[in-house]
Amino acid sequence: MFAPVYLDHNATAPIDPRVVEAMLPWFSQRFGNPSSRHEYGRAARAAVDAARAEVAAAVGAHPTEVVLTSGGSEANNLFIKGAAATMKSGLVAISAIEHPCVRETARSLESQSWRYAEIAVDGRGRIEPDAYRAALAARPAIVSVMLANNETGVIQDVAGLAEAARPTRAWFHTDAVQAVGKVDVDFRALNARGVHALTVSAHKLGGPKGAGALVVDKRVELLPLIHGGGQERGLRSGTENVPAIVGFGAACRLAVEAKSAVAARLLALRDVLEKGLAEQGATIFGLGAERLPNTVYFSLPGIDGVRGGDREVHPRSQARPRRIRSGQRRRLLERQAGAFARADGDGRRAGAGARRGAREPGAGNHGTTGRGFSAGPRGNGFSIEEAGRLGQLRRKRNVEIAHLP
Repeated sequence: MFAPVYLDHNATAPIDPRVVEAMLPWFSQRFGNPSSRHEYGRAARAAVDAARAEVAAAVGAHPTEVVLTSGGSEANNLFIKGAAATMKSGLVAISAIEHPCVRETARSLESQSWRYAEIAVDGRGRIEPDAYRAALAARPAIVSVMLANNETGVIQDVAGLAEAARPTRAWFHTDAVQAVGKVDVDFRALNARGVHALTVSAHKLGGPKGAGALVVDKRVELLPLIHGGGQERGLRSGTENVPAIVGFGAACRLAVEAKSAVAARLLALRDVLEKGLAEQGATIFGLGAERLPNTVYFSLPGIDGVRGGDREVHPRSQARPRRIRSGQRRRLLERQAGAFARADGDGRRAGAGARRGAREPGAGNHGTTGRGFSAGPRGNGFSIEEAGRLGQLRRKRNVEIAHLP
């Protein structure tokens, strides 16, 4: 038997022991409510404010621009629904590779007479220029394009896309949960180019689950999802999760401090891994595009990630199989077929796939297509994390896309 290796950092990263140490006192001795005015409350408020400043520093923002939430999904919901609630119904346009917490939130606006559109990506996973121009010509009110994809690791030119959207006067949002702590993210510079908000999540960079933030230009009017005591400038009521917020701040500080050294090490490891994969006949997706240093997304001929009828099981996985319905599998594969139609190796555009539901890299916490690995900041060897799901897509030239748990 061999010890399992954790290969899923883009779904959630191991919590840094130093983060745990910073959190522990706030579970026991320092239990005050940050809204209380006595000594215990003031201490908790100071801890929340200090953590908020660390989150802001990690992304080049001012602390007053940071709205603390329970995670990335809530932050994305807060921006899309909160902004839409202040406008007349219009068009919300998102990339075809968004995480479901962006995609499904945007689609939910259709029940309020909003129109919904997806912007196609090309064979490398980058926003397709003609598709983007067409989306902007339709005058969207809200645009959301993720900064870095959780499966392919492909980085979008968010600053350029936001600047191009300026004439539409749309609010531009980017889900940056995969990018923060791995590459430079500067909200002030992005904001100057037209990005109005970005999302951060603690557990993607060595912090605890249950903490995240929406970093938002204060000129953007939002309506809250949760009403109550008026915490977070009235945008997110509810008693703050002090231990998680403290951990979030510590994780941001530690990730930024180690970012350059970790990125250099992971890039070297990624090059070695991709060279070996290529020698084995693997197709590596996203080559030629700027990518996260910790992520490799590939497929291998003859590798089938599906076992046991309608159960999704990776052949080497120690994880318990998860059952899915055949209809769900079909829809999943249809989405994947559209977004990365690369079986012929000709880098054909996935524009038509976007209309068929080509949401490819972004379904679920892990993402979907391909076998994606991404390396974590700690460990002596490859701490390569898998950013993929289960399943497999057989393409024209017998190229297979495996989905891992």
